[in-house]
Amino acid sequence: MATGYPTTVTPDILLSLPDLRQITRFCTSAEISAFLKHVNETLEQDRLRMSWWNDRLHELDHSIASSPRQELRNIHDELNQIELERFLLTYSVSALHHSCTHYRDMLAKKAMALVADEMEKNGRALPAIPFALISMGSDGREEQTLITDQDYLLVYGDGGGAEADSYFLDYSILLVDRLEEVGFKRCTGGIMPSNQTWRGSLAQWHKRLLAIVRYETEDYAKNIMDLIVLSDARYVAGERRLADELVTMIREMEREYSRVLWGMAKAATEMKLALGFLKRLWTESSGEHKGEFNLKLLAWAPLVMNVRILSINQAIPATNTVARISLLEKEGSLSASMASDLREAYHVLTKHRILLQIKNIKGIQNDSHHLNPYQLPADERERIRHALLRIDELQKMIHTNFSIV
Repeated sequence: MATGYPTTVTPDILLSLPDLRQITRFCTSAEISAFLKHVNETLEQDRLRMSWWNDRLHELDHSIASSPRQELRNIHDELNQIELERFLLTYSVSALHHSCTHYRDMLAKKAMALVADEMEKNGRALPAIPFALISMGSDGREEQTLITDQDYLLVYGDGGGAEADSYFLDYSILLVDRLEEVGFKRCTGGIMPSNQTWRGSLAQWHKRLLAIVRYETEDYAKNIMDLIVLSDARYVAGERRLADELVTMIREMEREYSRVLWGMAKAATEMKLALGFLKRLWTESSGEHKGEFNLKLLAWAPLVMNVRILSINQAIPATNTVARISLLEKEGSLSASMASDLREAYHVLTKHRILLQIKNIKGIQNDSHHLNPYQLPADERERIRHALLRIDELQKMIHTNFSIV
């Protein structure tokens, strides 16, 4: 599963590591020997832990397809726990994204198979038409983390008529139930195939999308948000050809109807950032979250959103944020320094999002979004501020490119 992240330790990465000579230059030979022994023992312990986690992940991954429905939640919970522990050791955003996205795809495929079997046992045979499950949101971007909900749509082939509509309505309702049992929370925004908005034949999807991009429906804000969500659509399971056809349809309509893309760009550039007077970090001045700011809404989401807009405009096929940044650099929309800064911004902000999730999971913090930057070391706080400055610069660039007034 390609994510756009480096998968090997390069010479540049090695050069950026602390120089041991800076640590040992004032030590005696005995102290140096003791220090190096300790380092070696620690590295060996970490290597063994990584090896055990990798073996267990592989074992659990392969058990999903053959496990009964009752065991899937426990498998999911154990997979999440391994990723939590591995992240605390490595702080690797890319490793966590890759693994969480992969095993959740496997769990979703298993849930689909269970639902089809359950429907058949109840006398509802699967119609002889293709269908596919497509993910959106963080899953569509291959950016799954430790806390997840359902962001899926269902598309099925044409020609099934009312019988197919009825079948896939019941199928979708049951699928949402089974995914919830496995550990996928219901989407609070209703982005699930049990919702008519997120289920339909290819022809129905075409009609629905045309109504949105032509502004034939009244709720403008909802139309824009639905298109933004659809911009990260990614095939998960079922008939890939059908999924690819719908995804291509979405991308082409977004680019063809420039007014829609302009509306999405306007929404992206108007997203507020946690920057205050003299570009200092802004935090809540009172209330429950005094001294904190919503990291998701005021930092991470604006970055993802604005990179998405540029990618749609430039017909970038990737959905992953870092992959999009790299492809935008390659085709010339972003300078090398800007692309590098945006990739760093994504990693810094996502790292802290995951750490907040861990605090929430462990009961240390009530929510997984609010960060107190003044509890962090000064250099880490400055990294976050620098990330926000680059997002601000990106917003201004898009604002100018789309002639937004």
